[in-house]
Amino acid sequence: MTYRIVRRYKDQGIRNHITRRGLTLEQAQAHCQDPETSSSTCTTDEGKARTIRCGPWFDCYEKDR
Repeated sequence: MTYRIVRRYKDQGIRNHITRRGLTLEQAQAHCQDPETSSSTCTTDEGKARTIRCGPWFDCYEKDR
């Protein structure tokens, strides 16, 4: 079983998208525990710019198909 990372946006007009695929459960969980994977905790210029451009967002994981 593998997992994928999905970036989800609060704004219904912005499509969610898959950012990574083929991860183990442990890799997916580690990714989502990183503070840089949520608009409410990110500190990088890239993450802050995404928040300004797109509004609130976060990364989550789900089973890959």
